[in-house]
Amino acid sequence: MARRAARSVKRPSVFWDTSALVPLCVRQGSTPRALELYKTSEVVVWWTTPVEIASALARLVRMKQLSSGDWAKARKLATALADTWSVIQPSDAVRAQAVRLVDRYDLRAADALQLAAALIWCEDVPQGRAFLTTDQKLQEAAMLSGFDAQQI
Repeated sequence: MARRAARSVKRPSVFWDTSALVPLCVRQGSTPRALELYKTSEVVVWWTTPVEIASALARLVRMKQLSSGDWAKARKLATALADTWSVIQPSDAVRAQAVRLVDRYDLRAADALQLAAALIWCEDVPQGRAFLTTDQKLQEAAMLSGFDAQQI
């Protein structure tokens, strides 16, 4: 009997905005969908994403939506997850792209940098590429830029 050679299945690379990653670290309404998408994709993020996750988790503690014990678990999980991500590094090209995006889509600086990093990642050819976020304004900007932007 012939044996088939094992072939690894390549998961598609997907750009994840920070807002789409936080539900992986703390239970939120979008957590089930985020987990489903995370299991089926290779994650690409912007360089500041770990800082943005830390900020989001600290804000949840300040708002008393997350206990200090749950915060510690969420930070540990975020650190472990980050070890598997592909990271778009800061560059003059990302900065220049973000400046254009702020004007074009009325984005906040951090969101413009996220979208700029995604455009650098796909070499300005976003068609057929996924961009995940929970932010409606950023999703709209990503869609207008040509991404298959999905709101989690």
